[in-house]
Amino acid sequence: MGWFLGLGIAGVVLLLLALVFDGVLEGLFESAGVLDGLFDGLLSLPVIAGFVSMFGFSGAIAMGTTGVGAIGATAIGTPTGLATGWLAYRLSQVLLLDRSGAAPRHDDLIGTSASVVTAIPADGFGEVLVHRAGQPVKLSAKSPAPVARGAEVWVEGTLSQTAVSVRPVER
Repeated sequence: MGWFLGLGIAGVVLLLLALVFDGVLEGLFESAGVLDGLFDGLLSLPVIAGFVSMFGFSGAIAMGTTGVGAIGATAIGTPTGLATGWLAYRLSQVLLLDRSGAAPRHDDLIGTSASVVTAIPADGFGEVLVHRAGQPVKLSAKSPAPVARGAEVWVEGTLSQTAVSVRPVER
């Protein structure tokens, strides 16, 4: 029973190391060219840790409660370890492939209001402060007419990733 408890504890320690040193071991193996791609998917550290810990703990529980020997504990621990490893794999795939939180695109700024922080001349660029995904972002801005500092403007279009075209708000 001591061996099975040791495996269970080693699995939990491996899981904690995988969480704390997220990707360090995989990076070491990949940079050396050893085990390329092996830790992607079914043989990732959380999957291995889930298998080893559940194999060990369920084997120890089986030995302690039913009195089966090491072979019986192995027979009980293997399917529970495989099931736990598979569940860890599926959970990691669900988390990695989650596309529900779409990142904001630059075109999402069109139609939003902004405030001018650096005056915009008629023939050049100034700066505006817009809120993208709840965060203030300062962008270069161009306007067909001059706009004074502190004025409120509407974003009409995007010129690049860091520049927008604006028009003054008429009230």
